[in-house]
Amino acid sequence: MKTFSQSLILRSAFAVALGFAPVLSTAPALAVDNIETTDAPDLTSVRAKIGAKDYAAALTELRDMAEDTTNADVYNLLGFTLRKTGDFKTSLTYYTKALELQPNHKAAHEYLGELYLQTGDVAKAKEQLVILTKLCATGCEEREDLEKAIATKSASN
Repeated sequence: MKTFSQSLILRSAFAVALGFAPVLSTAPALAVDNIETTDAPDLTSVRAKIGAKDYAAALTELRDMAEDTTNADVYNLLGFTLRKTGDFKTSLTYYTKALELQPNHKAAHEYLGELYLQTGDVAKAKEQLVILTKLCATGCEEREDLEKAIATKSASN
């Protein structure tokens, strides 16, 4: 069992690691301090399945999650997984849903651009790149990945 001092030290270290200045408090930790306040589902297992290219298992898990959530990450990963299985039409539906829920979802814009490239619509892929350029003007992984994909597609034509 942690003492109050140990708890305070751990909280301060955590705050510093996240870039926040530690707030010293003499109040003891409350049980509710440990309760997560996010509705975001844990996607660790799904991401591992996708990484292992076990798209069928990932789809099963994601479809179960989608029944009880309005989380854009779930719909984005559904779109990604379906695109990887070749179901482009349904993939588009899920990317669209992710972007309805979270219009600035960078990964959904990247993957939607990649879907357009796979289906031969370079112009629409470039539209997604324009959006990503606005979302991350100083650069981001999603923008760089889509830029590379468009360059590769253009070079192969």
